[in-house]
Amino acid sequence: MTPAISIVIPAYDEASHLETSLHEIHRHAAALERPFELIVVDDGSCDATWSILHQLAPAIPELRALSLARNFGKEAAIRAGLEAAGGDAVVVMDSDLQHPPHLLPRMVELWHVRNYMVVSAIKQHRGGESLVSRFAAKSFYRAFAQLTGTALKASSDYKLLDRTVVDAYLALPERNTFFRGLVPWLGYSEVTLPFMVPDRAGGHSKWSPLQLLRLAADGIVSFSSAPLQFVTIAGLGFLAFAVILAVHTIITKLTGAAAEGFPTVILLMLITSSITMLSLGIVGQYVAKIYEEIKARPRYLLKAEIRPTPATFQVTAQTPAREAEREQSAAGMTLRSATPNHLRSDTPQNRRPSQDRHSAASLDP
Repeated sequence: MTPAISIVIPAYDEASHLETSLHEIHRHAAALERPFELIVVDDGSCDATWSILHQLAPAIPELRALSLARNFGKEAAIRAGLEAAGGDAVVVMDSDLQHPPHLLPRMVELWHVRNYMVVSAIKQHRGGESLVSRFAAKSFYRAFAQLTGTALKASSDYKLLDRTVVDAYLALPERNTFFRGLVPWLGYSEVTLPFMVPDRAGGHSKWSPLQLLRLAADGIVSFSSAPLQFVTIAGLGFLAFAVILAVHTIITKLTGAAAEGFPTVILLMLITSSITMLSLGIVGQYVAKIYEEIKARPRYLLKAEIRPTPATFQVTAQTPAREAEREQSAAGMTLRSATPNHLRSDTPQNRRPSQDRHSAASLDP
């Protein structure tokens, strides 16, 4: 049996163009000539996104839709889609067509024929973004690489993941995740596929500057403890400054040249207070993440679901070996998996041989 593909599409207030986008994605997915499913995760939309998905279900038999109880964020929506996906490979892409669906055949080829475990689409050009947005993105990627040692330059959430990679990602116990950074951290063989970012199919970006800043902070805090070292470095710096100032004060006092120190004292108080507050803020970011992890609340809550017609897909029997492998992979998960089994080609003759692949490459589309 030909390996099946799951396509996960997070959506939030995308009613203006969702129908056009899904038909376009469906057209390119159907050209793959292999079983596939479209999993749209409605992340608590306030518009008619869910109603449109209901209307599209009869026309797109491969469509499966999940509605989250509220807006849990894109990371939670991706997680929900990955848990629901049942394919041998899973593609994650946006619903606004800024992740070109015409790359799907090439991504599948690199995975199935060239045996890469991860195919990451990277941005050759950021499209119609403003200069401020481009500068902010480059600054974040540069800081992220220096603080974490993981290069994310021009990366995107548009990725194809082998089932092994998906299971490894879902087995991570942490609740504050950064999908774009965690996938390369897993270390599986990866190839990059550059693309030009087209204009949105409709609507506008739902990310505000404050939300992007919070996402950047969460990504860095989730991956590195380097910001905490700032507190130590600042403390050592001010200790050295205090020693030098103390020596200078004693010398001037002994020579009878001591001057009034009120301005100096005020300046020192302002500097030390600023550094102290900044240090507390950095420590507070990590304490807040620890607090969120300890609460262990669900990453998302599912409100409703649209399932495809059972007869649409061919159900493949699970082998005992595969069942044992899936139970072991799911042992570290804190949420129940909603993964369907009807898309997997799990028989030994259809399963791709596992290889020890640790190389990375970059290919043009």
